[in-house]
Amino acid sequence: MKMNTLKEYGLNECFLNEASLYPNLKPARVIAQFKGLYKIATENSECFAEVTGKFRHDTTLVSLFPAVGDYVMVAHSDDHGHAMIHHVLTRKSSFERTAVGVTGQSQVIATNVDVVFLCMSLNNNYNLSRLERYLSIAWSSGSTPVIVLTKSDLCDDLQKKLQEVEGIAAFSDIIVTSALDDTVDEKIFSYLKPGITASFIGSSGVGKSTLINKLMGIDALVTAEIGKNDKGRHTTTGREMLILPNGGIVIDTPGMREIGIESADLSKSFAEIEALEAKCKFRNCTHTSEPGCAIQKALADGLIEKRRLDNYFKIKREAKYDGLSSKEIETSKFEMMFKEVGGMKNARRHLKEQKKQKF
Repeated sequence: MKMNTLKEYGLNECFLNEASLYPNLKPARVIAQFKGLYKIATENSECFAEVTGKFRHDTTLVSLFPAVGDYVMVAHSDDHGHAMIHHVLTRKSSFERTAVGVTGQSQVIATNVDVVFLCMSLNNNYNLSRLERYLSIAWSSGSTPVIVLTKSDLCDDLQKKLQEVEGIAAFSDIIVTSALDDTVDEKIFSYLKPGITASFIGSSGVGKSTLINKLMGIDALVTAEIGKNDKGRHTTTGREMLILPNGGIVIDTPGMREIGIESADLSKSFAEIEALEAKCKFRNCTHTSEPGCAIQKALADGLIEKRRLDNYFKIKREAKYDGLSSKEIETSKFEMMFKEVGGMKNARRHLKEQKKQKF
């Protein structure tokens, strides 16, 4: 079986430049994740890896542990034959959700993703509020979201639902597929070039694995249909990365019916509501009963839908941005990113020290 090179897994000059700061270690990419163990691709092979004891001791945030898509710096194998992960290189994008069972922390779903395909079926899984949630998280992640509507052959009113999705899609492209669509791989391949990494996000049973199998040209992943009451079955138990025949890279993820929001970019997913907020008479308007509220006027005039407005406020509260200005939101995001190294000031100091070591 041919091993894929690290370059085929997307390693580029940007990551190589940062990797050069660690001359005694080798770069690798995390291509699969298990409980306490990772599978990585190195320059010449693929092997299992684990983090060093120092990494585990020093890292307090779940989100800063390696995840599928990460480029990491590794050393020789330990007594068990596992490579040892010493550092995670700077992520250019990170798709996260609220960690399950860990208060106040986020869980990374996939990193260094260029395009994220947000999958929703047009039958039992259809849910506009969930799609708005996905879009908000995707834009915040640094990836470019593309909406994939599956099972259009099972949709009772395709035109109506497509118009509804177009109404909330903002800047995102929309792909409509069905089991009868023989051109779906061509539609998705247009976004996937050699070295480009994509992730498929969506509930169980919406057709993510079926789409990836079509792209691969083989049944690389087990598939299952949506069950009764749209509960579905988790057909992928762990995140894994696959290289497509055309050179593109995809990350399959376990099905997620709901995603708790850790960070959201509402400026794109709810652009029209954010624009209205700026027109309110009072800067601290709660958008309930204040005079001169542009949002309440737009709601009364039928310019915005109550369901969408309610979902906007819900996501904003979950993301802990309620009442913050755009500058305060940006500062909050940066502080969370650099919390592990003691905030932005210490992060800048850390980067300066790394540059000194390089020269």
